[in-house]
Amino acid sequence: MEVLYGLHPVEEALRAGTGRLDRISVARERRDAKLDRISSLARSAGVRVSLESRDQLTRVAKTESHQGVVAYLRERAFLSLEDLLVPAPEGRNRFFLALDGIEDPHNLGALLRTADGAGVDGVILPERRSAPITATVAKTSAGASEHVRIARVTNIVRSLEQMKKSNIWVVGLDERGTPDYTDFDFTIDCVLVLGREGAGLHDLVKKTCDHLLRIPMAGQVSSLNVSVAGAVVMYEAMRQHRAASVQPKTASTPAVAKKRKGLGSI
Repeated sequence: MEVLYGLHPVEEALRAGTGRLDRISVARERRDAKLDRISSLARSAGVRVSLESRDQLTRVAKTESHQGVVAYLRERAFLSLEDLLVPAPEGRNRFFLALDGIEDPHNLGALLRTADGAGVDGVILPERRSAPITATVAKTSAGASEHVRIARVTNIVRSLEQMKKSNIWVVGLDERGTPDYTDFDFTIDCVLVLGREGAGLHDLVKKTCDHLLRIPMAGQVSSLNVSVAGAVVMYEAMRQHRAASVQPKTASTPAVAKKRKGLGSI
């Protein structure tokens, strides 16, 4: 059974109300308002709470950073791509995130946290060559992994092609791409595709993209960590969506402004 630990991740899992929480164990040595709040939330949600020694929680969580609480989760039921592609309300554009082989659980957790904060409509993960949703991912995401809508797909290229058929633009991030990410119009239905740590997008995924964008770099380092790069672009997309809600967009296709010099990558 999957475990989740830490005050904030466990509280977020309770608030998400997904029904995945089986039971919660809290350290009998620690009694404070934060743990009492979690225990109260759990009981209100019908989740059983038990007292365990701190040492026992450390053995279960495999770390001493559990903050006195461990939750036991039932197996996650991932969504299908079709679940994500339901039409949005009229006048609202959809924005998705697809991850092409992110294998570091800390990067995956950070990206899920940002996806939740930036209002991403869904995340697409491949079944192979991708970090699983573990306790480390949940902890790094600060519980956001329980809120974000996640679809597991067998073949990411086929899934991107399917999204194209649903009139969703496929936009990859690549250090050799053009234009800069700030020159792209994200106020359309689109999916942002991020590639592997260090290696970037697979060739077939790159060829599937309608556009390849870059992040300009002013220093000596030519690229950003994938979770940082993803955050930069996701929040630019959110900024544009907010601006468009005040002044509606008139174009129906991606708007590309002047090119800028610079490098950037995932």
